[in-house]
Amino acid sequence: MNISESDKTWKIGSANVFADLDMPDAQEKLVKAELAFKINQLIKRRKLKQINAAALLGVDQAKISLLNCGRLSSFSIERLVKYLVLLDQDVEIVIRKSRRKKNHQHGTLSVVYE
Repeated sequence: MNISESDKTWKIGSANVFADLDMPDAQEKLVKAELAFKINQLIKRRKLKQINAAALLGVDQAKISLLNCGRLSSFSIERLVKYLVLLDQDVEIVIRKSRRKKNHQHGTLSVVYE
């Protein structure tokens, strides 16, 4: 069946694809994805093979493979932050009053790179 251009529906997403897909814990999933992206970037920049990255981070090669493939359910945010520190990164956690005023929503969790 052919679909014409006029039959297509497009929706502009937010900054969080996990929220757009109505996934539970969307904010946490996005933070994990951003941390894993940075870890993978650092491993690649250092030209580390998975076995060498695993030794550096104190895990087995299978964990590095999962991290590389974006399979993050077995990783906590705390563990990912630990990996960043082991990769010679300074990690700062900043807590400030939420800027959200509507409907007494909770604060947000985000990752900022420098």
